[in-house]
Amino acid sequence: MKQVKSDQIHENGRHHSPHRVLKEAIPEHVAIIMDGNGRWAANRDKPRSYGHLEGSKNLLPVVDAVIRNGIKHLTLFAFSTENWGRPDNEVRNLIDILGEVLNTEILEIHNQGIRLQHIGHLNRLSKTFQQAIQDGIELTKDNDRLTLNIAFDYGGRDEIIHAIRNIISGDIPLSEVTEENFHEFLFTRNLPDPDLIIRTAGEMRLSNFLIWQSAYSEYYFSDTLWPDFSTKDIDNALLEYSRRKRRFGALPSLMKSHNPSNTFT
Repeated sequence: MKQVKSDQIHENGRHHSPHRVLKEAIPEHVAIIMDGNGRWAANRDKPRSYGHLEGSKNLLPVVDAVIRNGIKHLTLFAFSTENWGRPDNEVRNLIDILGEVLNTEILEIHNQGIRLQHIGHLNRLSKTFQQAIQDGIELTKDNDRLTLNIAFDYGGRDEIIHAIRNIISGDIPLSEVTEENFHEFLFTRNLPDPDLIIRTAGEMRLSNFLIWQSAYSEYYFSDTLWPDFSTKDIDNALLEYSRRKRRFGALPSLMKSHNPSNTFT
């Protein structure tokens, strides 16, 4: 039998992790920049398409880990507006993979109580793909266990320009534009800002992802390539997040009233 250290045992004898994250320290919204599929494939002398396929197999296990930890919103950066500049065959492959995931996993997503949402544009996608996304959104619209947001054909700067154009076309006086009502014109208008943004594969940049919404997000950078990113990596990111002190520009003495939910281990 595997020996368990004494500090891993509750007073009632049940095992637990010595680094258990308190429920009060769990972020409400986690966003992930899924990076490293191509390098993962190259390390195995495989084409990039193989890496993207293996990366897609990691989606549901990560979603399961997020649900297990009580997170209510998860946003995955699947395809950026800049990704259209990749070779045509790679773009087609990425779109085909997401389409296949939707077709094969949407019932499982629905049965798990997950609400599917899309942020970004749909007009550059095929009618068939657009319909698959819309069908998934409609099927899952009443679920509330987790909101899963797929950022596909999404860019942060593009989103801000899109919001500005809608404000202008809506004839809102400039003097009445505030941060709060500007938020209403973003793709993420029905979401809280991300508390934690995770990027895999060792890169340390935003890559035009949620740049308005991430003003006070905590970042966690992992060296793990996305296809290898595991539930343990999720737990490590949450543990690190729980140790952060989020001040939102305020003094620590005033943080209890501003952010009372962030209790640390």
